Amino acid sequence: MPLSALSFMETSLGSLLKILPPVDFCCVYGSSLHPNNRDKSSMEDYILGVSNPQQWHSENLKMNRDHYASWMVSLGGAKLITKVADNIGVGVHFNPFVYWNDKMYKYGVVHMDDLVEDMLNWDRFYLSGRLQKPVRIIVDNMEIENVNLVNLRAASSAALLLLPSKFTERELYAKICSLSYMGDLRMLFAEDKNKVKKIVEGQFDLFRNMYKPVVEEYATKQLLRLSTYGDHQINISQDCSLSATSSIVSSLPESVRSQMGKTKTDQTSKITIGSREEAAVRMQKVMRRRVRISSARQAVAGFITVGAVHGIKYLGKKMQKAWKSSTQ
Repeated sequence: MPLSALSFMETSLGSLLKILPPVDFCCVYGSSLHPNNRDKSSMEDYILGVSNPQQWHSENLKMNRDHYASWMVSLGGAKLITKVADNIGVGVHFNPFVYWNDKMYKYGVVHMDDLVEDMLNWDRFYLSGRLQKPVRIIVDNMEIENVNLVNLRAASSAALLLLPSKFTERELYAKICSLSYMGDLRMLFAEDKNKVKKIVEGQFDLFRNMYKPVVEEYATKQLLRLSTYGDHQINISQDCSLSATSSIVSSLPESVRSQMGKTKTDQTSKITIGSREEAAVRMQKVMRRRVRISSARQAVAGFITVGAVHGIKYLGKKMQKAWKSSTQ
């Protein structure tokens, strides 16, 4: 484990790893990263990447049997846990409402190959969407941070297709953030309607640090033009020509481009674009369907794996946030 990870684990974030089997990758995401977060009752959210999920769960059951739904432990143990995650969910098993050291945690366990595949190809667009938002990496034995740059570039390209010719830096991050919620069934009744705005406002500097290399790369390619105003705020204008649109589309994952409607390819496998609006509509349709399927599958798997009591409790918390946001 890198020295930086060890030193960081001495602080509060990452401390849960002390009671879990070793992992190849770990990041913390969500409200824990908000500089002004004072809600001590909120869960600290983790993504854990491992080389063999079934073996990892088997070891974790010996150490933390109470983290899992009792019926899954009794009926099939680690084999059933991984089977439900892979065949019903999207390859991730979550253990929520884990209490340790006077704090509540939720951690999701995923095969490293599945994590990398989703980041590069967006086949499920589940964990890749989470990693497009600020995360704090605690362990990275597989150089996932470098792989994620491909994911961030693709997210920026998708957002640019959906944005007008002129927009602000804040609007760019909001559009990127919204990608993983397009088509998410939870947004209809069980999510804070202001979630995207709150995420961007609460973690603006973190978004800027994440996407600065991509924004500067696109500016160098003259796809974007940047101008600073006020307190280091940035206005952005983009080239909306067909050539620029084709360049933007080429940064989307192949699995998305191949499903963007009745497109033709030339000998260099570049999608022929009729118009920017057409490309945006097609891309959005693909992403909505992908997010809708993944969110539905993971919701079903979640209810199965955590049990009815925890499932209702978790949904209740989400619906409470949704109700508060709708009455504000």
